[in-house]
This record gives sequence, C-alpha cells and structure tokens, in this order.
Amino acid sequence: MLPNAPTPEKLDPRVKRTRSLIRQAFSELLAEKGFGALSVQDIAERAEINRATFYAHYPDKFALLKETLRQAFRAELEKRTLSACHYSEDNLRALIVTVCEFIARSNEHCKASEQQFDSLIENQVRRQIQELIELWLSQRGAAQPQTAATAAAWAIYGLAEGWVRQKNRPPVEAFAEQVLPLVAGNLK
Repeated sequence: MLPNAPTPEKLDPRVKRTRSLIRQAFSELLAEKGFGALSVQDIAERAEINRATFYAHYPDKFALLKETLRQAFRAELEKRTLSACHYSEDNLRALIVTVCEFIARSNEHCKASEQQFDSLIENQVRRQIQELIELWLSQRGAAQPQTAATAAAWAIYGLAEGWVRQKNRPPVEAFAEQVLPLVAGNLK
C-alpha cells in the first residue's frame, strides 16, 4: 500500500476491486512467467486496466510484490493464530513450520529461482517473524527483545531456506522439532 493511502477498510469499493484485479493478474503472471520476465504492461493487460491505473495504485511491480508477500504471510500467521498468541515452544515450533511451508509454496509459484524475488520474500517474511517474536518477548518482559527477535528471525528464515533447498528433505514437522532447540535456546 502506498505510504499515505487510506486503510483497506476505508477504501472505495472500486479501488478494492481494481487492486484485487491487479493482484490476481500479478499472481497468474508470476506463476506463468516468473517475476523477472513480467512487466507492468503485462499486469495491466491481464487485469484489463491501463498502465496509468496500475501506477495510481502501485509505484512499480516491486511494491506490488512486497504487498502481496506481506499480506500472504500475514494471512498464514493469522490462519494459525500465531499473531494472537504468546511465546511458547509450541508456538515457536508452529512458526518454524509456517515459515518452511510458506517459503516452499512461494518457490513453487515462481517459475524459476530469481534473486530479486528471493530477496523480497526473505525481507518481507523475516521482518514479520522478527516483529512477531519481538511482540512475544515484550509480553514476557524480556530485556532487549529486538536483538533476540532479530537473531531468531534470521535463524528461522535461514534454517527454513536450507530445508526448502534440500533434495530429500525430512517432513516439515520433524525438521521443526530438530531445529527448535537451536532457536529457542536464544530466546530464553
């Protein structure tokens, strides 16, 4: 969303509809062509809008990707009620599973591994992991929750990325159980 744009609840229904068309077209094209090969013109044509309309909603395709990734990962956290939870090893395990599954699914939707796409996924997901863990630690009254949350977010994302890249990877639940002590040890 643009910096000074109204919140989604206050948006005109036509704006919501147009953004929905843009996001749908973007998702389809991302799966078909990959991020690097798709253009704003491609998105506009698929959404049946003109480029000026696209630019009225998003400054470029990178901003659209950031918003799409942020919303998709937030939806995963909310689906598993992690954003409404407190810190526990069970919730941390569920977070690790969520991150692994999200990265794996994101890689499936991308035609080929693209460095730009991968770095945007990493940035958006890691930032939300950090914010969630920082919230959990703040609720516990932990000292320096930002530092611990930053370290945990990097660890979780890196471990999940490593799991996704394994040829014969173990089931996600077994992997989460295996790495849980590594992450939890830094949050105590």
